[in-house]
Amino acid sequence: MELGNHTTVTKFILLGLSQNLTICIFLFVMFLKLYILTILGNIFLIFTIIVSPKLHTPMYYFLCNLSFLDLCYSSTSVPKLLVDLFSKKRSISVSMCLTQMTTSITLGSTECILLAVMAYDRYIAICYPLRYTAIMSWRVCRYITVIMWLGIFILSTFPTISRPLVFCKQNQLNHFFCDILLLLEVACGDLSFYKITILVVGFFTLVASPIFIIGSYSSIIISVLKIRSSQGRSKAFSTCASHLTVVLLFFGPSMTMYIGQSKRFSPYLKYISIIYMVVTPVLNPLIYSLRNNEVKKAFRKILSRCSTNFT
Repeated sequence: MELGNHTTVTKFILLGLSQNLTICIFLFVMFLKLYILTILGNIFLIFTIIVSPKLHTPMYYFLCNLSFLDLCYSSTSVPKLLVDLFSKKRSISVSMCLTQMTTSITLGSTECILLAVMAYDRYIAICYPLRYTAIMSWRVCRYITVIMWLGIFILSTFPTISRPLVFCKQNQLNHFFCDILLLLEVACGDLSFYKITILVVGFFTLVASPIFIIGSYSSIIISVLKIRSSQGRSKAFSTCASHLTVVLLFFGPSMTMYIGQSKRFSPYLKYISIIYMVVTPVLNPLIYSLRNNEVKKAFRKILSRCSTNFT
């Protein structure tokens, strides 16, 4: 790759969200609380599902995967963000920046596919209840998990490994983490390979997944409306309400961020990314815990068992 007289960049300066000390203190306290709640909430949900035999179903198995994803996804950016809020340099090496970028793409793309899989699970459970255990067997669930994680990992890491990005322009990034769109703006050389890869991954994650979810829930609504009992309809819809809320919280900001953007990366997009990188991971376990009677019952049993053992 011909760089001419340019000097290769070895580290980036992240401008972050603000340079004002008062605002930085406020943001630090707020993000620290959210991050602690994210860790506690998702660990609580994973622990509750693991120790409760009644929750050993495909639905909660995939929910465990979602909680694990949220833990990792938030941890790729929030710890660095918290440190940088009180740092004057706010620097990050190119290798660490690329690692952060690849990790966030892998986890974010996996979450898109996982939400589509969870919609399919609800579709089978409601539309084909008698065949549910046969279609969504544990063997199928394990295959789906391996293919999902491995496939997205290969798609996300292959471009970076096969054709590493070289940076020879500015070393300042107007963001709080290394976003792929912003890195492509400061990269040198032919970027067509990366742009094609982003289009392919973006199609399967941010276009095909929502379409698949909409199709699944359209079939679910048709099936539910055929149920004569209002109580039966209410129960069927309640099992989907939590998942639909999570889908809207994740895909709304993500699609705003990556679909239909202009050629230049807008600085305001970094505030949108806070929603799906910081806020959504803390809300997901709360949504599934507060709106799900089975999870609440399981948690009460765990508390009563612990209090009995303690006394």
